[in-house]
Order: sequence, then C-alpha cells, then structure tokens
Amino acid sequence: MILVTGGTGYIGSHASLVLHEAGHEVVLLDNLSNSDAAVLDRLAVLAGRPFAFVEGDIRDETLLAQVFAEYQIDGVMHFAGLKSVAESVADPLKYFDNNVAGTRTLLGAMSAANVHRMVFSSSATVYDGSQRPPFAEDAALGASNPYGNSKAQVEALLADVAASDQRWSFALLRYFNPVGGHESGLLGENPRGIPNNLMPYICQVASGMRESLTVHGDDYPTVDGTGVRDFIHVMDLVDGHVAALDYCMKNSGVLTANLGTGTGTSVIQLIETFERITGNRVPFQIGPRRPGDVAESWADAAVAERLLGWRAKLGLPEMCRDSWTWQSTLARGDV
Repeated sequence: MILVTGGTGYIGSHASLVLHEAGHEVVLLDNLSNSDAAVLDRLAVLAGRPFAFVEGDIRDETLLAQVFAEYQIDGVMHFAGLKSVAESVADPLKYFDNNVAGTRTLLGAMSAANVHRMVFSSSATVYDGSQRPPFAEDAALGASNPYGNSKAQVEALLADVAASDQRWSFALLRYFNPVGGHESGLLGENPRGIPNNLMPYICQVASGMRESLTVHGDDYPTVDGTGVRDFIHVMDLVDGHVAALDYCMKNSGVLTANLGTGTGTSVIQLIETFERITGNRVPFQIGPRRPGDVAESWADAAVAERLLGWRAKLGLPEMCRDSWTWQSTLARGDV
C-alpha cells in the first residue's frame, strides 16, 4: 500500500488515481488546508470504489504512528507541502515549519515503521535562476525564494538520510509548472482564495469569476518580455511519479530527476494558446515583477527518460483544454 501525503490536493489526487489504476492500494493523508474532502467522492467515481483517507497533518507524530500501524505501507508519495513563492517570501517560517520540519517528522515515522521508500515532490525553484536554461539535474542550486530553499533543504535531508542507511530509496522529482486536469473534468486545480498559479487564474478570468489577469512583468529578457516557464500536464507529471515509485522499489539511494517537457512557454504565449483552444478571451494588464520570480526556466528531462523510461506526451493545447474542462465543471456545479 502507498501512503499519499497531500492526497486530496491538486497533484496528490491525480497521483492517487493513477496509482490505483496501476494496481496499487492507496491511503490518502491530508489536513485539507488547501483542498476539499469532496475530492474523495470524485476519486471514488473515477476509480469505482472509495479510497482510504485519514484527515491529519504530517507534523503530527502520534497520528503518523497510528497510520503506519493501521496500514501496511510499502512506500510514500510525499506531496504535503506549501507551494506559493509569494507567500513564502512574506512568511518564510510557515514554509520551513511545514515543508522541512514536516518532512523530518514523516521520515521519523517511516523509519519507526521500517518503511524506506519515498517519492518526493520537489521543485525546479531549487535551481539558480541566474543560469541559462535548460536546467539539468547537475545545474547549480540557488533558490531565489524561501519556498525553493525549503525544497532544497528537504532534498539535502533526504540525501543525508540515504547516506546513513542503504535501505533508504528516494526519488526527488523536480517539477516545473504543472497545469491541466483529468480529462473527465472531475479532477483539477481548485485553489482556495486568489490563485497563486497562472493557469487557474487564467481559467477564472475566462469564466468571468475575475475581471482580468495581471501579468507580472513584461521587461524580462525573453521572447516577449514576460516570464517563460516549462508547463507540464499534470497527468504526465503523475505518470512520472508512478515510474519513480517503481524505480524506488528496485533500487536504493537517491534518484534526482526533472519532470518537464523541455520547452519554454511565455505567459503571453500561454494566454494566446488558451484563447485559441477554448475560444475564451482572457483580458490582462501588465503589473510589476513579483519578488522571487526568475526570467525563464525549462527542463532538461533526459535523466527521467533514461532511468525511468518517462517523457511528457501532452502538449500545451491539451493542457489548456483540460484546464478549461475542469473550470467548466466547477462553473456548472457538477463537483
């Protein structure tokens, strides 16, 4: 059985479904701080049966001990982390408490239960953004914000733990920019409050929930002055997690791998593609740069292809299509 922390969140919910489809038993753990228990109902519809779920926090040692005692856990997919660059700049203590201290507590519970396999949700923000992309896994590290620093510290912690005991196996998956949703429209990104990520904000503007989008900076040294990112479909992303879990089941030590398409897309290019694919207009205005943002970032994903047999298959049109399908499902009140 696989424990999925942050299992009702955006990426965790998609990963839980794909794990089920791959034949794994799954138990989800989430404190519901940025997700909704209704996700469990939608997962049950898609899977044809309910998923085991525990409401709780990865910093709760007693709860974790109970979870590992109750379920026969073989490995962990660890998604339970805060992820807003802007929020991390404003409140770094919150990020180090949840992301770093929470992972430390989780590792302690795993060790006590003799569970030594983890797929960790890391981030491309660990890279030094002053370098020119594409970023390979051996590129210089140097996060420009506390969120990225918290991910880098967890990576260092996992490497030290693996070096201490050869039973440990970790896959550190450095995400670029996940977007999209399940093709059914029943799973997608539904942040509470004002979205921190670009695609859900675009969708909310297109649906009329918000008046317009603010593009943060048009004076970067990029193709059109706006930030360039490597957007990856969430279904490709979670397929990479299942491949990484299989790798961890067969190998010890630390695997570090980027999950991205290897292609950079600017904010303006994403807006234009979304408008073309969905037929919806996305009004926007230019605002100042955000603290902690870098000009451009995209992946060198050769390691994931070589060691995991994984590569992204879905393109920007599918990302826009499935994001809008999810937003339309929300607007109809079908979820």
